[in-house]
Amino acid sequence: MSRRGRVTIGVLVGVFLLFTLMGWAVEVWTDWLWFDEVQYTQVFSDVLTTRILLFFAIGLAMAVVVGGNLYLAYRLRPLLRPHSAEQATLERYRMVLSPRIGTWIAVLSIIIGLFAGLSGQSRWRDWMLFRNSQPFGVTDPEFKIDIGFYVFEYPFLRYLLGVGFTAVVLSVLGSLAVHYVFGGVRLQGIGDRMTTAARAHLTSLVAVFVLLKAIAYVLDRRALLLEQNPPNLYGAGYADINALLPAKEILAYISIVVAIAIIVFSNAVMRNLVWPGVSLALLAISAVAIGGIYPWAVQTFEVNPSVRDKERDYIERGINATRDAFGLSTVKTDAYSASNLTPPASLATDTSVVPNIRLLDPELVSQSYTQLQQVRGFYDFGQKLDIDRYTINSKTQDYVVGVREINYSQLTDQQGNWLNRHTVYTHGYGLVGAPANQIVCGGQPYFVSGFLGDDQTPEACASNQEQIPVEQPRIYYGEQVGGGQQGADYAIVGQADPDRHVEYDRPTGSNGEQGVNYTYTGTGGVEIGSFMRRLLYSVKERESNFLLSDAVNDNSKLLYVRNPRDRVEKVAPFLTMDGDPYPAEVDGRIVWILDGYTTAGTYPYSKRVNLQTETADELTNVGTFALARENVNYIRNSVKATVDAYDGTVKLYEFDDADPVLKAWNKAFGGDLVIPKADIPDELNAHFRYPADLFKVQRNLLANFHVTDPGEFFNGSDFWEVPNAPDKPDTGVKQPPYYLLTQFPGQNEPRFQLTSAVTPLGRQNLAALISGSYVDDRPVLHVWELPDQTAVSGPVQVHQRMTNTNAQIRQDLNLLSSNQAQVLYGNLLSLPFGNGMLYVEPVYVKSNQENAYPVLQKILMSYGDGGSYVVLADSLQAGIKELVDQGKQGAPPPQTGTENPPTQGGTQTLTPELAAAADKVEKAWAEVKAARAAGDFEREGRALKAFDDAMAEFQTALRAAGGTPNATPSPSPSGTSPPHPLPIPSPGG
Repeated sequence: MSRRGRVTIGVLVGVFLLFTLMGWAVEVWTDWLWFDEVQYTQVFSDVLTTRILLFFAIGLAMAVVVGGNLYLAYRLRPLLRPHSAEQATLERYRMVLSPRIGTWIAVLSIIIGLFAGLSGQSRWRDWMLFRNSQPFGVTDPEFKIDIGFYVFEYPFLRYLLGVGFTAVVLSVLGSLAVHYVFGGVRLQGIGDRMTTAARAHLTSLVAVFVLLKAIAYVLDRRALLLEQNPPNLYGAGYADINALLPAKEILAYISIVVAIAIIVFSNAVMRNLVWPGVSLALLAISAVAIGGIYPWAVQTFEVNPSVRDKERDYIERGINATRDAFGLSTVKTDAYSASNLTPPASLATDTSVVPNIRLLDPELVSQSYTQLQQVRGFYDFGQKLDIDRYTINSKTQDYVVGVREINYSQLTDQQGNWLNRHTVYTHGYGLVGAPANQIVCGGQPYFVSGFLGDDQTPEACASNQEQIPVEQPRIYYGEQVGGGQQGADYAIVGQADPDRHVEYDRPTGSNGEQGVNYTYTGTGGVEIGSFMRRLLYSVKERESNFLLSDAVNDNSKLLYVRNPRDRVEKVAPFLTMDGDPYPAEVDGRIVWILDGYTTAGTYPYSKRVNLQTETADELTNVGTFALARENVNYIRNSVKATVDAYDGTVKLYEFDDADPVLKAWNKAFGGDLVIPKADIPDELNAHFRYPADLFKVQRNLLANFHVTDPGEFFNGSDFWEVPNAPDKPDTGVKQPPYYLLTQFPGQNEPRFQLTSAVTPLGRQNLAALISGSYVDDRPVLHVWELPDQTAVSGPVQVHQRMTNTNAQIRQDLNLLSSNQAQVLYGNLLSLPFGNGMLYVEPVYVKSNQENAYPVLQKILMSYGDGGSYVVLADSLQAGIKELVDQGKQGAPPPQTGTENPPTQGGTQTLTPELAAAADKVEKAWAEVKAARAAGDFEREGRALKAFDDAMAEFQTALRAAGGTPNATPSPSPSGTSPPHPLPIPSPGG
């Protein structure tokens, strides 16, 4: 290569390195400034220091091992080489390499070390946990080793073993290549094909590899407890413990013997590679026979014929470990018979459940909030609101709350230019709340907070007085910024002169036609007044306006990473954050509350689940974040985090004070990373709620792991499943859990709890209700299990029966929907009450006109089995009254298209035709009930059609007999027995 070519390549490489290093330096510098703003610089410095140390330690170790072996192979080259065509060909390569062999080896070693260092620095989490490991106080059932070894130490030891294998393999390949090039290893010629020095070098490396394999066998014995063998076994089973475990130990000893044999026979005794080769072959055969064939034979011929009995103890280990690892071991389970199928009179006088029934659906009414509390087109409340509880006028109830933020995608072209986007439209305004159980003005929420001032809403439709007062209502940090919205994640504030305010604050006036401006005075943000800071951030954001715009001056501050979830994840990168942050008023300020999880994937015998799969349901990506595809078999809600909506202050509060994983991380970052649980403010603690994603994981596991008997667990006959969304049963999306302030059986008072219904596996009737709540600041999971023989309807069945079985209700629902509007269904609530089940489902109507929002028009309610007592009412009170009245009178038979007038007095002698028709009606109704009990909708549909046909035939026979037209057989009072054809009204009364 010419000198000019070398210079050109050198310049290009230099420019590449310059820009790479400059980009890295800018990221590090700006990260330091951001962590300094939030006062978590220790997290930044500790993580950065650990990554740098691991980069150099792993990279240097790899480079030294590989480079040292390459150099040793060169030094062991023979001085005299036999003449051959092969050596003549290699001579040209030796002439190129020999003059600069040190440089070539150094360059190759640096490249290998660089990649090894990059791999090593990514293991900073494993190293920090390894260094700060904590005891669990629980041992595994096989080796009696503390669980902390598997969670904290095993992952990093396994990684170091992998680094060792890689280093040895690269050394063998590299050394073999050097020996070949310089004549230590020959493919042609007579006599020995390998010099004594080359043989000693290479066989020593192979012996080291075999010794590492012996260490791997030792670790493999521990790893057996982490294996997953679904569907019934998690961790080592009978064949693993009784065959594979001793096989691993035997193979470890064989590996040591083989390593010694390789060194001794190849260099001291035989001085050739025949016996080392035989030793390696024997090791391979032993691995296949002892580690493969023998365990397979035990599994096939001893375990499989009686797998239930052989695996019983190991299934029990998996059950106990999974329940411990996922916090299920303290689940309280009560039986709930749900045997009452008739609405009790106490429904009308209840003060614990009925008054707190939530009517507002957080997803549907978000559109109502946006339209009714928007004022400006760029304000938005997100796709889903949140449920919280507040005590107002000495009354505690749940409220649907949301914050009025700026949706940057709704800004016009003029509003969305760089200056307006980042210096004018910087924040939202107000915490808007409405009682979850109150509807006003034709189906609208009754707003009690978050007003913009001078509001002219009628008093009957909104309080117009702040019932949830907030001293600082401005939202600079929220869910509408970041999260993939280009350019929306930073704001430049405080940029004006003291007498000039340019940030748009909020509209005012009777119609919001005027607006007021504001200048940020909070502590959040990074100061960018100096030229160097502006240059720094212009490079980071690739935006020249930081340097050119007059809006950026000496008073300016830059607010970025403004999404609360992103903010906490950056401060605490070891936490997995819940997908649903929620705002709350705490001490006069709006704060975002987030749930943080510590997780592990190496808990012995515990089932491993994928967080993204387990937490996906109807609301995923609709107001909630989807979790990453992280496989875990241990989880704790160990941290409650808060982000101040005005100044972005992040606080991490210890919530699970017994979690060893959190203790390890806290120790790793100096011991004061999290605020102790005892120091959580009472006002903040009052807004904590059972986290949704953790509940979903626990609920899904409880579907199987509520079964604690190994034999029954193996059979799987009593497993449950989460039902599909009731109004979308064919989509496959799961029904999400819902928050309620209510009182379930056995509870002393109403609790704010997250609840969900589950059904038997493969069926649709109700199996159990699961609730998660806090009692004395401790999480409590409670299960109310229905008897196996009951046929109480599940959510999908209830929705289908309420909307399809009763002809009048079906007609009313059809009238609500048309070409100009659509019917939307809110949360279907399953509430145990009066030893029966009460179901409530709000019915919304949304016009197809532009900017229309859903309005609550009706409430579907049923009691019992979901089909006998059903009402479609205008209000909750009216629906309860009608249900109670139906309970007193006895439920009417399901109306499937034939009107049922009141029965008149008198009797009539049955003609043969009329008796036969009445008998068909009775049999058809019996088939309807049987189909319902079996949860078979197709069968029920056919049965209902047959019932319609039988009723039509009965009416025809009745007319022919001279009876009253449209008379029907009388139902039994309970509504659970087939209708009986007597008495038949006489023509004359």
